[in-house]
This record gives sequence, structure tokens and C-alpha cells, in this order.
Amino acid sequence: MNRSSVATLALSGLLALSAAGCAVSREQSTLGEYVDDASITTRVKAKFAEDPTVSAMSIKVETLRGTVQLSGFAKNAAEKSRAETIARGTPNVKHVINDIVIKP
Repeated sequence: MNRSSVATLALSGLLALSAAGCAVSREQSTLGEYVDDASITTRVKAKFAEDPTVSAMSIKVETLRGTVQLSGFAKNAAEKSRAETIARGTPNVKHVINDIVIKP
């Protein structure tokens, strides 16, 4: 094996290891799990933006291992309930934790 092939192989391995290590955060065990969670979050937020009763800007969505946590402030109980219903209806969502607070 020539010198440039060895250097290329070493650099490729180093990049693959560092990319996988940087992308996974908190409790996700794999890069695929991280991507799945990000995809769920994006889909829930997109559905919020399409729904006239839910304020996508006021409700935060976080996903960890398929569990979606909703937080933020809703105008009323109907908005809080609708946000949870949307999240539960999103593909690959395992559980929903609704920590949304209704504005006084």
C-alpha cells in the first residue's frame, strides 16, 4: 500500500469516527436514533405550523428515543389538547409528555 493510500484511509476512518461521535447527543445511543428523533421533532413542528389552532412559535418540541415532550404556553385548553393530539398522531412517536402551560 502506498503512502497516500494509507493517509487517505486513516483520514477517512478519523472523519467517520468523529462525525458519529459529534452527532449523537444526550441519551441517544446511535446516530440513527438521533436522526429519527430530529425527524419526529421536525414533523411535529410542521404539523403545528399547518394547524390554525396551534401556535408553532409558542410550543417547544423535543424528542428523545421516540418520546416527544411538549412545553411552552397555550392560549387555552383546546390548543394544549390539540398540540398533544397532533404529536400523538405523528409517525414513530412512542409517548407524549405534555408540559404545556395554559396562559392565565
